Amino acid sequence: MAPCASPSALALSPTTRVSSLPLTLALRQRPEARVPRAPAAAQLRPSTACSWPRPVLPELASASPRAGARGTGSGRAPPLFRPRALMTTSQIASAAFTLGTVAVLPFYTLMVVAPDANITKRTVESSAPYVALGLLYAYLLYLSWTPETLRAMFASKYWLPELPGIVRMFASEMTVASAWIHLLAVDLFAARQVYHDGLKNNIETRHSVSLCLLFCPVGILVHVATKVLAGAVGRSH
Repeated sequence: MAPCASPSALALSPTTRVSSLPLTLALRQRPEARVPRAPAAAQLRPSTACSWPRPVLPELASASPRAGARGTGSGRAPPLFRPRALMTTSQIASAAFTLGTVAVLPFYTLMVVAPDANITKRTVESSAPYVALGLLYAYLLYLSWTPETLRAMFASKYWLPELPGIVRMFASEMTVASAWIHLLAVDLFAARQVYHDGLKNNIETRHSVSLCLLFCPVGILVHVATKVLAGAVGRSH
């Protein structure tokens, strides 16, 4: 009897036929060693023995704390996302500018349209607009204040303001907004003084009050001229 060939010998000769069939159909593949599968709960559990770091998103890489970093005395990592401010500096300045302008218009309107009405007299006597404008001005001044503000205001050796320093200071939107609120408060106060003086001396003040809104020094000058002319006319009669 001829010796039987070993499976390895048959595997080395792919053209060998057994019972007139090709070797690929006659021989079965040797069974591979099966690896026992872990339970389903273990498959869902993340592996902690991984030796390479997991990929981190670029926008989160800068926010992740480094090992041994200082400034974390509590031991907790800083938050990845910090809350953003509700309004930017430019938006605050624009909103304060518009709010202050709209707030003083009713007082000018009453003094011009109905100067002799009781509601106008009671409204003009109120100190509420000056308190509101003062608080708004203080808030804007706080936001616009920098260590260079005093140096810009008193840049000369005699501690007097100089025009170049003031120009640099007013390059900020917040500083311009605070200066505008300052002007609104002073102009309204001057317009109220003109209005009261007109009621006291029975002088027309509508044109003077209107000029005090945007051109306060001109409005005061016009009121003084009106008062002088009215006195001269009264003496002539």
